[in-house]
Parts: sequence; structure tokens; C-alpha cells
Amino acid sequence: MADSLVIVESPAKAKTIGKYLGKKYIVKASMGHVIDLPKSQLGVDLEHEFSPKYITIRGKGDILKELKDAKKKVKNVYLAADPDREGEAIAWHLARALELGEHDKCRVEFQEITKEAIKEAFKSPREVHKNLVDAQQARRILDRLVGYKISPLLWKKVKKGLSAGRVQSSALKIIYDREQEIKNFIPEEYWSVILKLAKNKDTFEAKFFGYEGKKTELHSEEEVNELLASIKGLPIIITDIKKSERNKYPSLPFTTSSLQQEAARKLNFRTSKTMSIAQQLYEGIDLGKEGTIGLITYMRTDSTRVAQSAQDETKQYIMNQFGEKYIGTTTKKEKKGKNAQDAHEAVRPTSVMRTPNDLKSFLSKDQLKLYKLIWERFVASQMSAATLDTMTVDIVLGSKKAVFRATGSKVKFEGYMKVYQEGTDDKKEEDKMLPSLEVNEKLKLNDIEPNQHFTQPPPRYSEARLVKTLEELGIGRPSTYSPTIETILKRGYVKLEDKKFVPTELGVLVIQLMDEFFPEIIDAEFTAQMENQLDHIEDGEVPWKEVLKEFYQGFEKRLEHAEKEMEEVEIKDEVSDELCEKCGRPMVYKMGRFGKFLACSGFPECRNTKPILKTIGVKCPECGGEIVERKGKRKTFYGCLNYPQCDFVSWDKPVPRPCPKCESMLVEKKSKKGAKITCTKCDYQEEHQ
Repeated sequence: MADSLVIVESPAKAKTIGKYLGKKYIVKASMGHVIDLPKSQLGVDLEHEFSPKYITIRGKGDILKELKDAKKKVKNVYLAADPDREGEAIAWHLARALELGEHDKCRVEFQEITKEAIKEAFKSPREVHKNLVDAQQARRILDRLVGYKISPLLWKKVKKGLSAGRVQSSALKIIYDREQEIKNFIPEEYWSVILKLAKNKDTFEAKFFGYEGKKTELHSEEEVNELLASIKGLPIIITDIKKSERNKYPSLPFTTSSLQQEAARKLNFRTSKTMSIAQQLYEGIDLGKEGTIGLITYMRTDSTRVAQSAQDETKQYIMNQFGEKYIGTTTKKEKKGKNAQDAHEAVRPTSVMRTPNDLKSFLSKDQLKLYKLIWERFVASQMSAATLDTMTVDIVLGSKKAVFRATGSKVKFEGYMKVYQEGTDDKKEEDKMLPSLEVNEKLKLNDIEPNQHFTQPPPRYSEARLVKTLEELGIGRPSTYSPTIETILKRGYVKLEDKKFVPTELGVLVIQLMDEFFPEIIDAEFTAQMENQLDHIEDGEVPWKEVLKEFYQGFEKRLEHAEKEMEEVEIKDEVSDELCEKCGRPMVYKMGRFGKFLACSGFPECRNTKPILKTIGVKCPECGGEIVERKGKRKTFYGCLNYPQCDFVSWDKPVPRPCPKCESMLVEKKSKKGAKITCTKCDYQEEHQ
């Protein structure tokens, strides 16, 4: 008969842990929080030092009763929620609901769900860490005060359904500010001049660098013509060559932020998808004869620390697979993010001996992709630096000493690059190795290519860039990046265009009102300072109620001022040219989670809605109807306007001209390497201009 009850958050985690602990333990899942603040009211007593009013979450009563009944049948209760503030709060609420003693050693914590880690954790249970709970409680109440006090004001003054949150408002402000930068950006002209050179059969390029060794920008066609006139007809002779060897060190293992960024770049995963799959890998996967095993360490972390045992195992693996020279001796220094807590290890495989190839038959396609990314990044982090040979060649021409420069590099020793290379948000030209060259050597000039360019505005935020910025500014924590992004999308404050965030009209209006009446809420520095305060609560340096009191004194005055001074804003729906086919009234444009759509102006009497369809000038190959752009849950696709009578669909954008080879439809196929025009029937393809 079992003598201990273990409570975790999820059934998957319960299943994995149950197999390790054996028959003496009953393992049950609380399904996350069972107790929280009520949804229907503020739930915070402002007259009595912000005392929270906790209730059993609707629908969780049966779960709590089941846990209480199970507790009566055992001697010991262990609370094994995730090892973070949220997990500590879940454990605290459960301890109170189950009437455990305040000093009972009932809290069990582990960073990975493996047999060894679980057995070790149960040898040393501890008390619930009240400072951690207080930090989470303070965050929850702070967010409740902001959300439940400002949101009704926005409902009253603007429209129902709006919300304002501490972290979400800061994220929205970042996106809005970038849009303003883009809007106010004034392009500046600049030119590049390239010499197309040849030595025997080898060709390469040298770019204009500057005059007399100093970097110089060319800002006009006149300056370019002056340069070209000064070098016209001169022999192209190499004046200087610099050769060097440099080391390129591997990236550190993943934190939550860097995992989300890299999964977005390399796998095209949304942050929510990355965290969902990582949770599955952490909680355990059934590996057949091996049983259910957690494949990665805890995925909510801002640390790059690695346990010595994991380092030793990985170095042994590298030795066996690649040889001693591939084992890392020095590693890239860890850059601690602003307000990094460093509470957990990096995100890594629980054992590098479980290679992605070994797990192919046990993992779904997306699980395998993410596991492979985590595994490769971690193994590479323990490997030696790559060695590159680099060459810089200068050609000095004319009396003004115009310098043209060619650079090249090649890998001399691949080191960690044998396993993994980090992605980047910015496209960079890859250096190619130059041919063997000598000083005073004369080269053949094939062509001179002057090109006009204009400076570009800063790019809009992708999910990867936004997560990186939130982390750098100290806004939120690893666990908050994904839900923050999902919230501003769900509220219709931003939309994704070509995987970049663009504020909607509603988002602009909300952030402008917030900026006018609650500037500190959306200020990145203020939000980061609040995160610091929460850390101080966790460390026991400041009482949580003092932090709330200090915040609310100023916030309450802001609320009173906004209530009096904020003018009511009427958001009128934009009327379209289309009439509702059900009742004949005009259709109006509405904003939803996936962008604009058409809705009947007779709502709520008539609830007819339909998507806004954009034609692309291509006829359907099956029925001759117009092909239109449609919005799916995950991405844009293209279908026939005559759907459902015609079910033609294409995930690639059709091109408005037929294949020159077979007259079939051409489509634009995009990949990380660029875009190509390909035929849907034959093997014809061309580079997309």
C-alpha cells in the first residue's frame, strides 16, 4: 500500500514520475493552479494591506476533493510542482488547502525528470520557500491591480473588451515606438563601387573602402563619378595583404530566451509552440523499453550553467565521436542578462547519449526538430573553437589614394561547427576564400560596378527580436515572454505581417492613452525596476506588501486623474462597399485575432461575418475563377474564390504568368536560402528577382 502522495501539475509529468517512484507513492496531477484570485472581481483588499482573496478555481473543486481524499490515505505528502516562483505558489496553495504544517518538509524540487534526479530530489525535501511565494504573490497582485483598474477605464472611455497589463503594455510600447521610427525615417543616399577582378580563372570582388586608409562613404553620383574618373585606366596592382588566423567560439547552451529566438529563426516556430513542445520534452516521452523519460532539463531559465556531470558525459561523447582535438578547453564567457536570476541550469538534454537519431521513432516531427536543436547547441557548446584563415587585400589607386578592399576566409579547423552554427536575424554575406595573391601582383579588371543604395529604416520586430529586446531591457521573465506575445495578438493590439509585428489602429490608440495617463506602466525602465523589486522580495530583502504600497500610492493618483480627464473615444467601424447577403445592410471592417474581417453592421440582430479576400491576378487552374489570398491560423495560403464549389488551394503564392515550358501554373517558393519560381507540374524553375 502507498504511504506517500506526490502532487505535480500535469498528467504527463505524473506518469513519468510515477514510474520512477514505485508502488509506495501515489502521483496525482493538480492540472496547474487549483486556487487563484477570482475572475469576476479585483480580489484584493485595498483597505487591509492588499490582502488577496483566494478561491478555488471554477472547475477545480473535484480535483481538490480528490487530492484531499488521497491525502487521508497516506502518511506523507510531497509537492513537486515546477522549480520556479509559479511552481512554488502552486505548492503553497496546495499545502494550505491540504492543511499541511507550515514547516513540513513537503516541497520536492528537480531540474530534470530522470530516474536519478527524481530519486535524489526525494532524499532531501524542504519547506515551501515563502519568499518565493511572496514574490509570485506580489507579481500576481501587481498585474491584477493594473489590469483590473485600467481595463474598466478603457472599456468606459474607448470600447469593451480592451485590456491593459504591466508587461504587455511595455511590449506593445516597444512595437509602437519602432513603428514610429519607421514612419519618421528619412532615407539617405549612399553608393558602393565594386571592382570585378580576376586572376587566371579565379574571380573575386574588391569594394571601395575609403581614401588614404580611412573609411569613407559615397553619398552622391557626383562623388562616385569623381572616384571613377580618378582611377580610370590605372593598372590594378595589389598594395597590401594581411593574413591572420582567428578562433570562432561556440554559442553558450540555451536559455529560455535564446531557445525561443533560435527556434523562430531555424524552425519557424512561434514562441508559444516552442514552449509547448519543450514542456512535453521536459515532462517525459515514452521511449519503449527504456520507459518514460524527461529528455531535457527545465525549460524556463535565464542561466547557461551546466552541471559538471553533464559536462563530463558530453566530453566523453565528443571524444568517442570526433576525437580529443574537438573537446572544448575554453568556452565563451557567459553574458548575464539584465536581472538574470540564474536559478536553474541551461536548457540541455538530460543525456547527450540519447542522440536525435536514436529518438526518431519516439518523437513527433516537431518534437524531434526542437530536441535536435537543443541537443546540437549543447554538444557544440562543449566543443573546441573553430579556426578560420582570413585574408584582407588592399588595392590603392590614384593620387587621392582610393582604397579598394577584398576580404575572404575559409575554415581551417571546423571544431564545434561540425555539429552546429547559430542562426542570425540579419543576413550577412559569407566570406569566400580569395585565390592565392601576392603584393605588387597585377590583376585583370573585368568590370567596375557602381550601385546606388538608400539607408533602410530599422526593421520591425519579429518574435525572436522582440523576445531578445524584452530580455535585454529586463521586462518580464523567461516564463512571461510567450504569454505576453499571445496576449497582445489576441487583444488585436498588434498583427503579424510577414512574421513581423505591426501595431493595429486599436493598439496605437490604447498605447497613446496609456502614454498620456499611465506613462510609468509602459516605461521599460520602470517595468524592469519592478522586476528587480520582485527579486528583492524573493531574496527576503523587502516585504512584498511594502512594494505594493509604494506602487499603489502613485498609481491611485494616476487613476483618479485619468477618470476625470480621459475623454471618451468613439471607434467607428469603417464601412465597406459590400452589402450583407443575409440582410442587405452594409458590411463593416472589424479587427480580429488574425487581422481585419467583414461583419454585418446589423449586429447583434445579424451575425454574418466573412473574410476580406484579396485577389492576386491569377486564374484558378481548375475552374478559371479568381485566386484569392486567405488567412489561416498558422500562415497565409491561396485558394479559389469559388470555394466550396472549387477546392483548389496552394500554400505557395501563384505567379501571374504560365510556365514557359509546359504552360502550367508557376508558384513562388520561399526558403531560408531565398525564393524561387517553380512550376507545379514540370521541373522548370528560376531564381526569384
